[in-house]
Amino acid sequence: MSKKNLAFIAFSLFAFLKIQAQVTFKPGIHAGVNLSKISKTDFDVNSKTDFYFGGFGALKLSRFYTLQPEVTYSRQGAKASIEGFYYDRLPDGQSETITENRNVDISLRYLSFVTINKFNITEKVYLLAGPYIDFVIGDEIEYDKSNGFFTSVSKGEDIDFGIIGGAGFNLYKGIALEARIKKGTRDAFDDTNGAASINTNLVYQIGAAYTF
Repeated sequence: MSKKNLAFIAFSLFAFLKIQAQVTFKPGIHAGVNLSKISKTDFDVNSKTDFYFGGFGALKLSRFYTLQPEVTYSRQGAKASIEGFYYDRLPDGQSETITENRNVDISLRYLSFVTINKFNITEKVYLLAGPYIDFVIGDEIEYDKSNGFFTSVSKGEDIDFGIIGGAGFNLYKGIALEARIKKGTRDAFDDTNGAASINTNLVYQIGAAYTF
């Protein structure tokens, strides 16, 4: 075997070992606050505050890139004042329809599967982005039903697809702070006015992560 071939094999082996030395896998957990809305509705005005928590596996493939699958429980939804009606009986035995606004609280609970692509800008600062798929595992709609008050409010589809983007800052010993934006693409809420628009989830997330 020639010296050139030996040098090439040695260089290839060195490069392979160097790459392997950079590849690490570490599990972690994260949790934080959700500030959520539902777009193109009355629920697009005020944010609903709730929380999320979950776990992840950080596969660091190089100094600059980490692939991070996540499984997260996320409580989302929205709050708004929605128009509805009830029937008020008059003294003569007749009734009239009373239309008024009442506060409605929609709670949507998701099990979220995310594929995060993390780009390490420096040792401290990183950017993240990736797709997700959410499954509704619980929902609740609360409003004052006194006097037979009725409003046509219901959740939308049971599956949501979307993207997440954001940034993070590594503090010390595996602890990081993160800010994310989560944008859905599926109908999360059936609009009361019967409009054909797609009413999607929009969630701002502020939280912390810990990598073991």
